[in-house]
Amino acid sequence: MKKILITVFSLVVLTSCMNDDKYEDYNGDPKNPTQVDADFLFNAATKSLVDQMTSTNVNLNIYRMLGQYWTETTYVDEANYDFNTRNIPQNHWSEMYRDVLLDLTDAKVRVMGDDALTEADKTVRSAQAEVLMVYTWQQMVDTFGDIPYSEALDANAYPLPAYDDAASIYADLLTRIDDAISDLNASGDGFEIDNLYSGNKNAWRKFAASVKLRLGIRLSDVNASVAQSAVEAAVSTGVFTSNADNASFAYLGTANPNPLWTDLVQTGRNDFVVANTTVDFMNTLNDPRREAYFDDNLGAGIYVGGPYGANNTFENYTHIGEIMHEPTTPACLMDYAEVSFYLAEAAARGWSVGGTAEQHYNNGITASFDYWGVSGAAAYLADPAVAYATAAGDWREKIGNQFWLAMYNRGFEGWTVWRKYDTPTFNLPDVSGLPVPTRYTYPINEQNLNESNWEAGSAAIGGDEQTTKLFWDVN
Repeated sequence: MKKILITVFSLVVLTSCMNDDKYEDYNGDPKNPTQVDADFLFNAATKSLVDQMTSTNVNLNIYRMLGQYWTETTYVDEANYDFNTRNIPQNHWSEMYRDVLLDLTDAKVRVMGDDALTEADKTVRSAQAEVLMVYTWQQMVDTFGDIPYSEALDANAYPLPAYDDAASIYADLLTRIDDAISDLNASGDGFEIDNLYSGNKNAWRKFAASVKLRLGIRLSDVNASVAQSAVEAAVSTGVFTSNADNASFAYLGTANPNPLWTDLVQTGRNDFVVANTTVDFMNTLNDPRREAYFDDNLGAGIYVGGPYGANNTFENYTHIGEIMHEPTTPACLMDYAEVSFYLAEAAARGWSVGGTAEQHYNNGITASFDYWGVSGAAAYLADPAVAYATAAGDWREKIGNQFWLAMYNRGFEGWTVWRKYDTPTFNLPDVSGLPVPTRYTYPINEQNLNESNWEAGSAAIGGDEQTTKLFWDVN
């Protein structure tokens, strides 16, 4: 019995299904007990989400390598798709369940129980939390496949949560984002601490609609009718129309820095160079964004990528661009370029989103140039190798290649572009030669502590392998 209790308790801690009492344990002064404020929880969850998606700490986030933007120098396990030596899936799983989803859930509970708030205030604040929860749940599905969902976040009722079908989770997320969009029309005020949109409800509604657009586009190859309905409804609601709408998080400096500064500068380490996958592709197009994406450590206009997955000497290859070394560089959860490329796909499929595939494709490229402060977008778009009418391939290849380039500093979305559009061609890692993963494997703790549900979840997706495809990845 003792062994069983220890196992269940360990699972509760490690899979992030803890109850609200943890906040008093960790944040309370035992001599002066107090309750954690909902604004604090909302802000903490927002920052945890942004930090996790932005970091390049190899214990937490290796998406820039899965997107083959960067590669490693001395320690190359992660570039060779070793997920488990550093327990990367477990670290990501715990961070997203515990420090994002659970905090947002608790923030909603505290909002609804706050008698000082009007009902309209409660509606708006709960909707803000819901938008971030939908964003996070989708990210988790798109990383692992089937995951604990309906039984997650409630350890008292479900200490060993079952895994839900990923497509069913998507269906529920579409319902939840619709409810959040509706609730953001309420007259109340949002959270007082809002480091994404400073309480601007119209901005939050655009963000929510853009998240719905993303959900719809992910489904376009597996359920075109649902995808089209979701996409057209999102556009009707109003999605991002410029970089001013971006879900951007501002860092304040070395006291509260962008995690990239911590990883690339404060550590004093030289663990990364730009991968040859990206450098060779951009060199072929003479892409002006190289001046922002890359450093000129090899000389002005000279860019040489490290062979992906090899033991690369730091001095011999192109370094990461200087903007990624600044502590105040903002981080982004979603931007106008991403939205534009989704609209380009929708238009290419003949859906009613306004404008043509070419117009949205051009908007996406231009938005990327503007975001990075790089000139020359018009000339770049006039290049026959880039122009929508003459670039190589069908719409999937045209859009996919430029979408991937625009996501350079957002590795998860870059990796997802490759999975969704099957372009560009990625390299096999130099040391292991393993195929590019299409998902994270489940955390080791799930295998050890939630074994029966892990086995059922693994069987449902076709096996807990790095190359098992997600339900929407059918091409």
